[in-house]
Amino acid sequence: MEREKWGRRIRAFRKLKGFTQESFAKELGVSVSVLGEIERGNRMPSQEIIEKIANALNISRNELRPLEENRSV
Repeated sequence: MEREKWGRRIRAFRKLKGFTQESFAKELGVSVSVLGEIERGNRMPSQEIIEKIANALNISRNELRPLEENRSV
């Protein structure tokens, strides 16, 4: 469940910032299949990947964090 929430947030922000999956994966230095697995909720992003995603999207890690987790922090 947590993986799916992260994946939805990452996909939404990626699209909002105008990245394709291919261009975003290249920006992060991961394969398209890894990014796809994260976005579909099949894989939990590591802290390192979360940091890279936040930096690439020019947002904070807290903004990227799923909403339910933001409230509990």
